[in-house]
Amino acid sequence: MPANSYKNLTAWIKAIELVQEIYVITDKFPKMELYILVNQMLRAAISVPSNIAEGYRRNHRLEYIQFLSIAIASAAELETQLIIAKNRYPLVDYQKAEILLDEIQRLLYVTIRSLKGGK
Repeated sequence: MPANSYKNLTAWIKAIELVQEIYVITDKFPKMELYILVNQMLRAAISVPSNIAEGYRRNHRLEYIQFLSIAIASAAELETQLIIAKNRYPLVDYQKAEILLDEIQRLLYVTIRSLKGGK
């Protein structure tokens, strides 16, 4: 694996930044969303760096690929929730989160492809 720690991985660093941005965004939602959209968005966002870290620590390439795939799935879930949030709360700024999410998804796809041997 290319880095000495998952904490040095660009995807993980950006995913942690994304979590912080999702907190900023969801703090702007009405209280009624606390156990609905806020909960779902935070869980999906937190799942991304968590799965990157867990997969990295497994120290087995196939398991790492599996956990990175889970991270991509969580990113897709969050992407969907951002679309829903944008429709419900259009005055909130989602741009930074969307950019981070796109970067993270690209990094994860590249990493998985590399771990699979470029297939």
